[in-house]
Amino acid sequence: MKSVSISGSPRENVGKKDAKAQRNQGMIPCVLYGGKEQKMFVVEEGQFRQLLYTPEVKYAEVTLDGKTVNAIVQETQFHPITDKLLHVDFLEVVDNKPITIEIPFKITGTSPGVLKGGSLHKRVRKLKVRGLLENIPEDITADISGLDIEDVIRISDINIDNLDIIDNPNKVIVSVNQTRNVVATEEGAEEGAAEGAEAPAEA
Repeated sequence: MKSVSISGSPRENVGKKDAKAQRNQGMIPCVLYGGKEQKMFVVEEGQFRQLLYTPEVKYAEVTLDGKTVNAIVQETQFHPITDKLLHVDFLEVVDNKPITIEIPFKITGTSPGVLKGGSLHKRVRKLKVRGLLENIPEDITADISGLDIEDVIRISDINIDNLDIIDNPNKVIVSVNQTRNVVATEEGAEEGAAEGAEAPAEA
C-alpha cells in the first residue's frame, strides 16, 4: 500500500474557538491516537489532497516534532453543507499489531456469461480487511473469466496470504445474472431445435 507524507504542528490551544480559527487559516485540526500517547495537531489542508481525495487507499507517514510514525485515517468530519474538511482522526500503526482498513475491490477478465448476454453485478466497491500494514495490498482483484450465467463470487472465494477479510464468508460480491435477452435467445434456440426435429426428411 502506498504512503503519503503528512507534516503537522502541535496545537497549543484546544477548543471549538481555536479549531475554527485554525480552519480559517487553512489548517485542519487532527488527532493521533493508538500509540503511547494521544497527540493534537494541525495540518495544512492541501496536504490531504493525495490522502483523502483519491480512489486509492493510502496510509500516512505523520511527522510531528521531528518524529515520524505510520498511521491510517480512522475518521473524517466534513461540513454538512459545504463539504469542507473539518477534522481528521489518525490511528497510529504499532509494529506487529494488525490494523483494520477498507481497500478497493476490483475485477479483471471477461465473463463468458456476460458474452452470452448476462448482466454483471459488482456488489461492493471496497472490502474490509485485517492484517499487518506490510501485508495489506493496494487493492483486491478477482478474476471473472470463469463466471457463466448465474455464477457468483463470494467472500470465501477470495484468499490472500496473511490477510483476513472481515465479512460474512457467504456474502456474494460479484454475480452474473440472467437477463431477458438470454431467456429470449435460449427460447429461440429451443424452438428452432424443435422445428428442425419435426421437419420431414427430404426424399
